[in-house]
Amino acid sequence: MRTVPAAWLGCFALLCLGGCSLFGDDDSPVEPPAELTDIEPTLSVREAWDYKAGSGSEKLGLALRPTVEGGRVFVAGHDGEVHSLDVETGKRRWTTDTELALSAGPAVGQGLVVVGSSDGLVTALDAADGTLRWQEQLSGEVLAAPALSPTAVVVRTVDGRLYALAPDTGRPLWTAEQRPPRLSLRGTAAPVVAGDLVITAFDNGKVAAFALRDGEPRWEQTLSIGRGRTEIERLMDLDATPQVIGPDVYVVGFRGRIVNLALQSGQVLWVNDMSSHAGLSVDWTTVYVTDAEDAVIALNRSSGGELWRQGALRLRRLTAPTAVGRSVVVGDFEGWLHWLDPVTGSFRARHRAGKSAFVTAPVGAGELVIAQDENDRVYALRAEPRG
Repeated sequence: MRTVPAAWLGCFALLCLGGCSLFGDDDSPVEPPAELTDIEPTLSVREAWDYKAGSGSEKLGLALRPTVEGGRVFVAGHDGEVHSLDVETGKRRWTTDTELALSAGPAVGQGLVVVGSSDGLVTALDAADGTLRWQEQLSGEVLAAPALSPTAVVVRTVDGRLYALAPDTGRPLWTAEQRPPRLSLRGTAAPVVAGDLVITAFDNGKVAAFALRDGEPRWEQTLSIGRGRTEIERLMDLDATPQVIGPDVYVVGFRGRIVNLALQSGQVLWVNDMSSHAGLSVDWTTVYVTDAEDAVIALNRSSGGELWRQGALRLRRLTAPTAVGRSVVVGDFEGWLHWLDPVTGSFRARHRAGKSAFVTAPVGAGELVIAQDENDRVYALRAEPRG
């Protein structure tokens, strides 16, 4: 299987969605990213702390993203170090050097901190002090955060396999597989544990549910079907992690659709034609998604109807949106973070944390926004109403 570098996604999105050539109909250059224009901020953003988690991973398209639990934030750098920090101050609690090229995680739960590496090694550390609990070699690179439950650590690999590992030993409990296409975008959707089910999406355009206990298939839906004359035109990846809230599953794909499925049956409840490789997030009333041309869109969670669309960040290689407090936050390729109003989509604030791209979605921790850039620097930011 060949993967498409993340830096090419904007060009491929235009090429696949619009049917245009790489240089347009009139041989003009590819459309550049939108320039930022002045806004009238209603929030003041200040930096609470920042922390260097590693030496950086620019252009690698990794899935390293902070995770918050129990007053701590856990972060990992591509050069192998995993860190536990105080969420309010950024003060380090512990650091463990795995000596691996880390590519995904950390995932935290059940007293474990779990990370995946580029050579397919999954490592579990003790959440209290960072000591090694176990390691397990899998069949391919891990480019999505594992999912943790009391009975299994669930991991996706880039070769289309889904593994359930024993939380105490890392021993494989069961595996499932969907054959990937010959060409796919770099990245994989993370698995999600919801009750007694594991939900995940695959590069062949399918989303499926498996029994957490033994991996038995429960249901499967095809969201994206590859069409076209070339392999690029037939890209149909589902790299965005499914979102589960209550009895509903929300999934979006590249050159596909955004779909609301019933958790227990996989029944389609509503469909909206939309393409995304960045992903989506969901709160109790609204689905927020970054589409393939980097518009941020809000949909009614019950019907899928569009509520608003913010298109001023076109082609700025946005992350998936994250709802934090009374804002929706996205990062871009120049190190900017943007706060949007969740009701109208208008800009509330903008802050440039650094000069490296954000490729994974920010994380909310109370009123804090925590984001990790490609240089493995982690920023904690607080946005407050302007006085």
